[in-house]
Amino acid sequence: MLDHRRGVAEMTAAMTISGTIGWFVVRSGQPVMDVVFWRCVFGAATLLIVCGALGLLRRDALTGRQLALAAIGGVAVVLNWLLLFSAYSRASISVATVVYNTQPFMLVGLGALLFAERLTVTKLFWLAISFTGMVLIVQAKPGAGAVGTDYLTGIAMALGAAFFYALAAIVAKALKGVAPYLIVLVQVLVGIAMLSPFASLAQLPTGAETWALLGTLGIVHTGLMFVLLYMAIQRLPTTLTGALSFIYPIVAIIVDLTAFGHQPQLLQIVGAAAILVAAAGMTLGWVPWRRPDAATIARLPAE
Repeated sequence: MLDHRRGVAEMTAAMTISGTIGWFVVRSGQPVMDVVFWRCVFGAATLLIVCGALGLLRRDALTGRQLALAAIGGVAVVLNWLLLFSAYSRASISVATVVYNTQPFMLVGLGALLFAERLTVTKLFWLAISFTGMVLIVQAKPGAGAVGTDYLTGIAMALGAAFFYALAAIVAKALKGVAPYLIVLVQVLVGIAMLSPFASLAQLPTGAETWALLGTLGIVHTGLMFVLLYMAIQRLPTTLTGALSFIYPIVAIIVDLTAFGHQPQLLQIVGAAAILVAAAGMTLGWVPWRRPDAATIARLPAE
């Protein structure tokens, strides 16, 4: 029971931290390329300490194939961050985050395409609900002057970010048995190599606040968050981690509303609710039309 409660606390903390990332990205005032680069730098430094403390920095910790797969996953993760952070200024943090939570459907699509996994009626039902929510959010554009520029571009970027997240998740499945901290370390090191030619290293950020924001993105939102997340995953059943993951978009919406005053339109609210409900249904395996059998009803506590 104590282990379970600790896992819930860790997952809740990890998702709450994730929900605040948009504020740090926007508040830093830095180009997205630079934000992701410094996130990787500070994240790598943090994870080197974690992996060293856990004794994971050994030559035999990764095979050549595993290293190559982790590097491919790193490319996908970095592209995911670049697209998602770029979407914030175009479609708002809340809308971009909700659209980003179409990840489960991206995974289903990639599973069907790459592994010939069967698309069930239930999955297609939740996909239809999510698509309806997406249409509503897109239709909200005409009156959404306060949510940022290039609204449709922002939505497309958030969808692209979700795709690359799903791609990284599929690669991670192929790395089963490899320490997750080591996988993330390889990914952020790949990010440093990818972005160093494009980052503004000749003109470094100035001001203690900017460095504090960038450092927090790397140390807290990458290093600490991933440690908390993976510890929680090890302690909790998959259904509970899936349920608690929806703390992330809720926190992001609250942050967007309170910190930046972005007031969502009715269509955006309804569309966001549809996407989040559909994502929850897909993640948790809900079957709306299935009635509980007599045995299940008999086990329910009396009111």
